[in-house]
Amino acid sequence: MGITVVFVLCVLTMPVFGAGNAIAKARSCADVKQFYAGKGFNVAGLPQSEISGEHLRICPQGYTCCTSEMEEKLSNLSRVDFERLVKEEGRSLQITLNTQYKSFDSHVLELINRSESTLAPTLGAQYQPNARVLQDLFAELRRYYRGANVNLEEALNEFWVRLLERLFKAANPQYALTDDYLECVTKQSETLRPFGETPRDAQQKVTRAFVALRTFIQGLVTGGEVTRKVSQVPLSQECERALMKLSYCPQCRGMASTKPCNLYCLNVLKGCLANQADLDTEWRNLADAMLKIADRIKSTAMDRVIQSIPVYISEGITYLQENQAVFRSKVFQSCGTPTENRDASDAPEDRALPAVEKPSTTTAPASEKLVNDVSDKVRAMMEHWVILPNRLCADRVASGTSAEDSCWNGSNRGRYLPEMMGDGLASQINNPEVEIDITKPDMTIRQQIMQLKIMTNRLKNALNGNDVDFQDTSEDVSGSGSGVCSDELCARMPGEIPIVKTEQPKQMAPSDEAVRGAASHNLPCIALTCLLSLVTLLLRR
Repeated sequence: MGITVVFVLCVLTMPVFGAGNAIAKARSCADVKQFYAGKGFNVAGLPQSEISGEHLRICPQGYTCCTSEMEEKLSNLSRVDFERLVKEEGRSLQITLNTQYKSFDSHVLELINRSESTLAPTLGAQYQPNARVLQDLFAELRRYYRGANVNLEEALNEFWVRLLERLFKAANPQYALTDDYLECVTKQSETLRPFGETPRDAQQKVTRAFVALRTFIQGLVTGGEVTRKVSQVPLSQECERALMKLSYCPQCRGMASTKPCNLYCLNVLKGCLANQADLDTEWRNLADAMLKIADRIKSTAMDRVIQSIPVYISEGITYLQENQAVFRSKVFQSCGTPTENRDASDAPEDRALPAVEKPSTTTAPASEKLVNDVSDKVRAMMEHWVILPNRLCADRVASGTSAEDSCWNGSNRGRYLPEMMGDGLASQINNPEVEIDITKPDMTIRQQIMQLKIMTNRLKNALNGNDVDFQDTSEDVSGSGSGVCSDELCARMPGEIPIVKTEQPKQMAPSDEAVRGAASHNLPCIALTCLLSLVTLLLRR
């Protein structure tokens, strides 16, 4: 009797438990439908409760709430979401670099403008007769700083030559000085040094200052350009599959509230961003070289050098005035006494130039603060590419004391067992989440690595005071130059500084390759034939 009662109770309660399990399944699929609708997809025809997952190609093939169409759409969404996050990270770095570029660039241009504005009060009566020469000098300095193809040493030499011609002609109006005679005068300046040691000292200081400033600003531009291009590199299909499995397969399994395990997320993103992580070495080298340039800018008071250009000019003119008679006598000995100009008046009396202060040897507080701010930002970006997976995983992984045992591990809820992969392409050979061919690096990123190397070498040359060549801005300044600024989030930068552009290598047609290959293979045969012919001819003789 007792056994019969128990059997009856079991039979009566079985439908109840079955109904409860069906309700749980229906509820989990209802959550998925709500999530799916929230992403903007049509939920018509979706399963009301879990179904067999044999049709799934990415997610685990257990019971699921996702159809094949849902899986495909969510996979595409995972790619779009991730590419958006990578671009946002890149855009954030670009904006940081752009802000520093604008601040530093406007400060340098302000220094140049302020220096030019002090020419008139510094030179007094000597300014107006020589205004054109002085204005041309500062125009060349601006062009050089902007990255134009200007030889700064030649520009400075040309300035002193033109200034000497004008001053000598103005001091000797009683003579008819032809262009040939003035050319002879300027040639004597190499040995007679009419301006004393000022041109040489000024050239050394001004050149070192402008080389460092131009290269430093170019480093910011290069960093932004590299970031823009690298952030736009498309994802591989293997990465898209891994991202789908990481992001939306929990939804298909009815685990909408379960977040991925931290190590699982890191392995997926380290695999997807393996090529980007290979930028790390050269990116650090670039940042390190820029920091050294920043220290050089502060230690040599380069802002004071720019502000002191009128002082150097004033000192040179004063030296010429004080030694005018001696210089004239030696010029006449070398070039001959010029023909007198009967209609001209006597030589005007040289007026002493206004007293000027010697240039300071310390960096101005405002300039030092600006350089420090830029240095802090550069220092903060040094690890950008290797910590990018950590930054992107930070807000999407499970956290808490029991997170490791209750997180999404790629197949179910539980602990993630594989170890964390290293950074870079070579370290992904055994990545359990993303299949990567480590022998096929992304060519766009390889090109940007080369750009970083080139820019770092320029910065190192600038540290040694060596001038560096940049692409001429005459044709590119209005176009698609600087990558510091991108999309609508960055305002267009005035006077962009272009960098050497990297173009995708063009694939040669197979026929061309075949021709070149055939030619290369035939070269040994041709050489051998010629050699045999020569030997035969010699034997006949």
